[in-house]
Amino acid sequence: MVRSGQAVALCALALLMVGVVMVNSASMSVSPIGPQGRAGDDQIVTVASILLSRSTFYMVLAVGAMAVCALLPVRRIADRLTAGSGVADHPLAGLGVLILATVALLGCMALVYVPGLSREVNGSTRWIGITIPAFGALSVQPSEIAKWALPAVLAIVAAKRARWMPTLTLGMAPAMLAVGAVCALVMIEDFGTAALMGVAALAVLLAGGVRLIHLALLAPAALLGLGVALVHSPYRIQRLVSFADPWADPQGSGYHMIQSLQTVAGGELWGRGLGHGLQKFGYLPEDTTDFLFAVICEELGVIGAGVVIALQAALVLAVYAVARREAMGACKLFALGVLATLGGQAAINLAVVTGLGPTKGIALPLVSSGGTGWFLTCAALGLVISIARTQPVDDAATDEAEAWDEGDEDADTIDELRPRRRRRADAEAEDDDLVSAPEVFRRDRASAW
Repeated sequence: MVRSGQAVALCALALLMVGVVMVNSASMSVSPIGPQGRAGDDQIVTVASILLSRSTFYMVLAVGAMAVCALLPVRRIADRLTAGSGVADHPLAGLGVLILATVALLGCMALVYVPGLSREVNGSTRWIGITIPAFGALSVQPSEIAKWALPAVLAIVAAKRARWMPTLTLGMAPAMLAVGAVCALVMIEDFGTAALMGVAALAVLLAGGVRLIHLALLAPAALLGLGVALVHSPYRIQRLVSFADPWADPQGSGYHMIQSLQTVAGGELWGRGLGHGLQKFGYLPEDTTDFLFAVICEELGVIGAGVVIALQAALVLAVYAVARREAMGACKLFALGVLATLGGQAAINLAVVTGLGPTKGIALPLVSSGGTGWFLTCAALGLVISIARTQPVDDAATDEAEAWDEGDEDADTIDELRPRRRRRADAEAEDDDLVSAPEVFRRDRASAW
């Protein structure tokens, strides 16, 4: 039987392998015909080229991060960070962790505005450049770090301040101030990621004890922030208009959605075949990142797209199973944060690619190209696997019930199936019966007289 942690690892590995193959397929480009009547060797995708590609390198790093995080003593770390939690906590307990983490995340996000470190792509400054001598220049997206660090911080704070979370001033207000500050800085360059982080944070806080009526009080502030974001970047308004009618400006704001829909429709049931897609040759923008699922639909058809969606759903359900079985507050809340982030990110990407939502730069988890995204997503999943790995497993009671139902009269077999704690209790009860046997004999003898 595959357990929840194993299911998380298997689904993540399957999605990563699909991502490596499809990223290399979508990276194919048209090249001039050489003297021998064939394309250049650098344009031919082979098994060797896939194994030596940058996406394979990212996958190896991501799997390594997942393996290392799965071996970390997450439960022990969370227990120490939330030590002293309970009804006797001071009202300010845990706020220092929240403040320090918020300042660290804001500082990390501010690196994209440091000259010499920041890197602009498609008019957006979301990356910082890092040069590795053995591999060359790499880009790191600080918003990805904040996206996964924020649920972890909120889980620790909510578990440590469990008594005060239902209150407005001591519970929700400090947490939402931190969430608002981080999301506001992310929203300047990446509205979609900021919205995703906000949804995941709300899920963690609701599960951590914050009242829904208190969160409803934030609706005016959220609407005000949305209005400021739209006014600050007019292209966001154009995306909303093009979502309503993409054919009003087919060569402008509606181009992405039109090309994505044509790519999805071109695959039909079985697809054109792996590597035989046409829209990736200069027609579909961002074909290796935000719109890679459209390439999957074109080349692998409805069948292949359904497999990818099924793997995403299985991953989300496996994380949910880990969270549902978890009893420790901090670990449970963190697993729920990972669940909300993964599920929300996948839902947004699929909605955008299929024309059910306005165009946003949200990648499909573990499939769309992105070294930072793969690495940090697998690291978060590794922590979930560590939580699942250390969960108490007690299937012996179920086995015992099944043995009794089947009429198994072998006492030794039944005794072996019993949990150790139950066997100890039964042994103590038998000892008590033996000690009290003479007294029972005297009572019986007296009643006989």
